[in-house]
Amino acid sequence: MREQIAKEVRNILKQDGITAVLVSHNQMAAFAIADRIGVIKDGRLLQWDTAYNLYHRPACKYVADFIGEGVFVPGVVVAPDQVQTELGTFCGRIRADLGVGCPVDVLIRPDDVVHDDESMLTATVLDKAFRGAEFLYTLALDNHARLLSLVPSHHDHAVQSRIRFRLELDDLVVFERREA
Repeated sequence: MREQIAKEVRNILKQDGITAVLVSHNQMAAFAIADRIGVIKDGRLLQWDTAYNLYHRPACKYVADFIGEGVFVPGVVVAPDQVQTELGTFCGRIRADLGVGCPVDVLIRPDDVVHDDESMLTATVLDKAFRGAEFLYTLALDNHARLLSLVPSHHDHAVQSRIRFRLELDDLVVFERREA
């Protein structure tokens, strides 16, 4: 019902050519209604962009962590368009200021972790949340690192079972790792 109301509000605003500023802490409501969304932290606008770009091309690590779900995996830049992690080497667009040898954090979203019975990568199901068409699995790798994975709900694996997966990072999201 909430989603339907958001669509109706968006349609009314668009139909009548009304510009509106809406404030919400609900990301899904913002995604459903807004053409552009601002992410603000401590009174500072960090990124003003489309929902798609906030999710796939976040301007900073805070926006990447705030929008959607995901985990950061440590890695190192090994070429101008490649990052090496314990999960493998990933290719994609990397900011020019992150040169070869730069330690980075790679964002892995749940939709990047694909259930695949033929893969060599395995993990233990630590937790699962049923979402209707899919489960959100929390997976533990052998080194105890965690990943999240969206898996179609007909793949109903028990907690503590082992599953196989592959990574499909269509959008490589990388930030310089800063030691605390």
